[in-house]
Amino acid sequence: MADPSSYRPKPGQIPDSPGVYRFRDEHGRVIYVGKAKSLRQRLSSYFQDLAGLHPRTRTMVTTASSVEWTVVSTEVEALQLEYSWIKEYDPRFNVKYRDDKSYPSLAVTLGEEFPRVQVMRGPKKKGVRYFGPYAHAWAIRETVDLMLRVFPVRTCSAGVFKRSAQIGRPCLLGYIGKCSAPCVGRVSPEEHRELAEEFCDFMAGRTGAYIRRLERQMHEAAEEMEYERAARLRDDIEALKRAMEKNAVVLADATDADLIAVAEDELEAAVQIFHVRGGRVRGQRGWVTDKVEAVDTAGLVEHALQQLYGEERGDAVPKEVLVPALPEPVDPVQQWLSDRRGARVDLRIPQRGDKKDLMATVQRNAQQALVLHKTKRASDLTTRSRALEEIAEALGLDSAPLRIECFDISHLQGQDVVASMVVFEDGLPRKSEYRRFQIKTFEGQDDVRSMHEVVGRRFRRYLQEKQKEGEWSEENSVEVEGGRLDDDGRPRRFAYPPQLVVVDGGAPQVAAAGRALAELGVTDVAVCGLAKRLEEVWLPGEDDPVILPRTSEGLYLLQRVRDEAHRFAITYQRGKRARTMKASPLDTVPGLGQTRKQALLKHFGSLKRLRAATVEQICETPGIGRKTAETVAAALAAAAPPAPAVNMATGEIMDDAEE
Repeated sequence: MADPSSYRPKPGQIPDSPGVYRFRDEHGRVIYVGKAKSLRQRLSSYFQDLAGLHPRTRTMVTTASSVEWTVVSTEVEALQLEYSWIKEYDPRFNVKYRDDKSYPSLAVTLGEEFPRVQVMRGPKKKGVRYFGPYAHAWAIRETVDLMLRVFPVRTCSAGVFKRSAQIGRPCLLGYIGKCSAPCVGRVSPEEHRELAEEFCDFMAGRTGAYIRRLERQMHEAAEEMEYERAARLRDDIEALKRAMEKNAVVLADATDADLIAVAEDELEAAVQIFHVRGGRVRGQRGWVTDKVEAVDTAGLVEHALQQLYGEERGDAVPKEVLVPALPEPVDPVQQWLSDRRGARVDLRIPQRGDKKDLMATVQRNAQQALVLHKTKRASDLTTRSRALEEIAEALGLDSAPLRIECFDISHLQGQDVVASMVVFEDGLPRKSEYRRFQIKTFEGQDDVRSMHEVVGRRFRRYLQEKQKEGEWSEENSVEVEGGRLDDDGRPRRFAYPPQLVVVDGGAPQVAAAGRALAELGVTDVAVCGLAKRLEEVWLPGEDDPVILPRTSEGLYLLQRVRDEAHRFAITYQRGKRARTMKASPLDTVPGLGQTRKQALLKHFGSLKRLRAATVEQICETPGIGRKTAETVAAALAAAAPPAPAVNMATGEIMDDAEE
């Protein structure tokens, strides 16, 4: 591991101007490329105290052995040079986007004598008009199949085209009217090119003129009593409309825009892009990236813009790019996009209306893509095995922790304090073993004390089961998901011990969990904690955390376990809070079920009127006898009425708060 001070530039060497810098390792490989408005300020930030650096930045500067820079005149030039160097050197510590070239596009080869419509992947070629990219190739083929009825452009390969020309007979598409058969001279090269250009115009969003023209021709044919021709035109119109439906209208005006959304966690980020042309979604693409460098949402957006438009020119860069966060500073990026388009490009965050609604859809797609990526990653047996081995090695365990239990505390400002326990076996969640706890020994907010109580209760149960001392006592009972009993009527038991206990938190929570185990004499269960801020792994009694590599599958598994415990705890806490807020004085009336409570409220209209009613009036409610009515009246009389509602705008007390 290199000492950054060994290659730190001398004071005054670094210029105070825009530029791009490269960190190299001991073998001369470029490991990081960055740009800066001021090289002096940016590079100086890398050579501060290592303890003050982000863990990923700290790893980068200790891996590097030298730094060099190139001065440019503007921030726009810095952005262009940074993109070029990232493409050239593929640095290991820069954000890397995957699956960038795998999405299919609809391509029209206008550079050929007889343009061809086809599905294309990979880098874009000169003389080809592209539409998309699309999520699936079959979506392109369905759209093309509908449109060939109206625009019978060639779709065959060069070999098929040449063969048909030699034998003087077109292929099947030529016979069924879905190709104009230029191979056998049915149309001239000029006529075929005109068809291809009309096809491109329609795909580019200029659809209204063609639909109106066909409708006019259909009416003219009907007036001249050419009903067969009118029927064919009618079917052509329907085919075009179906093709348009496959690219649903999302914006009222003829908008050309790209919408970019980002879903991220501490380790990875998913990027989704919707390409809107002519007010319609013409394509969609997305990828997942490892957050190798310390980067926020704005930084991810800037990297995505470089990846999307670094090799694009002209109309391939839309008039408008909508993003969830603006790069800082935004002016150089916007200028760079405008230079690539050759006209002004608006880079902004949508604030209202249809564009904001569509951005929410793109964001949901990004979230789903991230979840799907994580699910696929977690389901791989080899990956799970490697993750467990990495955890065992990092924590010094004798064997891989096949059963991991994670605890989390949840509350709302000290109220309704609850805890969760989730179980992972062989790296997969075992939801039937999940448990939920209420904190019972004290009130208020104290996560450390709560963690000590919950871990103690869990392992006290385990020891009782292990010693087979009979049923558990009531003071140690715990609320469990799905009730207190199994299907056979026996109490649910914490019969199996984990090899590893993970707590959501840092050193204090880990110490509390370790103390709870020590007090019970449990010595064969390892304990660690995962702190959210820097994803550090804490061990009991250690002053410094264990830092797992950023790309570690073990860290990913620990993070997933921690996040699942947090989800389970907060879901329980919210449900408990909702039940508390819905509590009613009628809940305290013995023998009064939900049906009769609803009947009372329906009969009187409100709890206030029910409280003011006499026993005889309560008896008039269907299903309510005198004895029950007396019990209800007594319970409502004993319960203090709620505080009156206050209009916060006027200060007026609302007398009819319960109406």
